[in-house]
Amino acid sequence: MPGKFLAEFELYVMLAVARLGDDAYGAAIRDEIEGRVSRPVSIGALYATLHRLGSKQLVRFEEESDSGRSGRARKYVHLTPEGREALEHSSAMLHRMMDGVTVGGQR
Repeated sequence: MPGKFLAEFELYVMLAVARLGDDAYGAAIRDEIEGRVSRPVSIGALYATLHRLGSKQLVRFEEESDSGRSGRARKYVHLTPEGREALEHSSAMLHRMMDGVTVGGQR
């Protein structure tokens, strides 16, 4: 079952990729996480995590050519079927662990 368990930041990255869909690339993923979690994200940590998720075959990359844009080609990130399964598994485990727990006065 290796690969099904995601660390906290991996979970944030995978959720951001899922939320962004076809628009998921480095800067957009970082902005999504920072905006929703109010946590600064270094681009180096993000790319290291994406590389690790790619090595686990949970995400795949698609490079866009640089037609019409200046700078480097944009590398888009997509969840693989294994990535979706890992995300669903981690989310379900988190919900199970939180069931019945009161956090910050809310249940």
